[in-house]
Amino acid sequence: MPDLHARLPRNRFLALPDHGRAASAARRVGVEIEFAGLSVHETAVLIAGHWGGELAEQNPREVHVTGGRLGKVRVELDIALKAQWAEDLAAQVLRDLVPVEVITDPLSQADLPQVERMAQVLHAAGAMGTRAKLAYGFGVHFNPELPDDDGAALVATARAYALCEDWLRGAEPLDPARRVLPFVDPWPRALVAALAGAEGWGVRDLVRACVAHAPSRHHGLDLLPALQHLCPAELSQVPESHLKGGRPTFHYRLPETRLDEPGWSIAYEWNRWCLIEHIAADPDLLRALANGWTDHESPLSRLRGNWAAEVEEMLATSALPARLGL
Repeated sequence: MPDLHARLPRNRFLALPDHGRAASAARRVGVEIEFAGLSVHETAVLIAGHWGGELAEQNPREVHVTGGRLGKVRVELDIALKAQWAEDLAAQVLRDLVPVEVITDPLSQADLPQVERMAQVLHAAGAMGTRAKLAYGFGVHFNPELPDDDGAALVATARAYALCEDWLRGAEPLDPARRVLPFVDPWPRALVAALAGAEGWGVRDLVRACVAHAPSRHHGLDLLPALQHLCPAELSQVPESHLKGGRPTFHYRLPETRLDEPGWSIAYEWNRWCLIEHIAADPDLLRALANGWTDHESPLSRLRGNWAAEVEEMLATSALPARLGL
């Protein structure tokens, strides 16, 4: 049986699932793409040339493209420093190790193929991804809006991601340069254990678990923007530097930028996220994964093998592939 990842479309975008009574057709998604090889200004000119809009330079490290077919697009050097002189020095010393980042406003799911086209245009102009040089470590981030269901889908999706993270990482191992950066750490096993037994949890239960085990935004799935949006008063123990403002979105930051590699696509990475949401929307499959993880982690089951392989088997033999047309 072929690997489920190998069956994911690379030339079309799967739709987000409905979660209970919460429809997903109108949910929007913001996209962030990091890369090297082009300047901020060159990137902004390319985007305006293909999708229209006017350039508004905020400073030498940030240009906005407004009024085009993709709405507002921000192009900036991805430097998280406070003082301008420090940013200027870092940009000069580190040069292309500091990525250029393209950040879209929330787009309709129907507009995601235009983001794919943007990646192709940038690559054709010289943009390079994570594996182009040894020290690169660039990512693609998706920010799908939360379903309008009072947080039930947030909890279910957190559980699905926790139970499938080993499988996601095993299918697409991170580049060593990105793996050592403190931005996409795996969720701690204690959090996975808590979420495996979290059937019936509400949002505040999820907040307590995240504060106890993973009070950081530097994970493959960063839940802090959503939790800060829903329960800001409950995050007092999270370091202030990790609270960047509440937003009603997931912040999925595990994918790597590989826009210069044959066969890679934005659609493929989006579809990996869609799989997680489809698992979250299937209570029986989610329960089976949770039970499987609990059995796998039992002291009596240590010799049963690789959890990622077990996830692959459970997903590939479930109704999920047929439901998605894979």
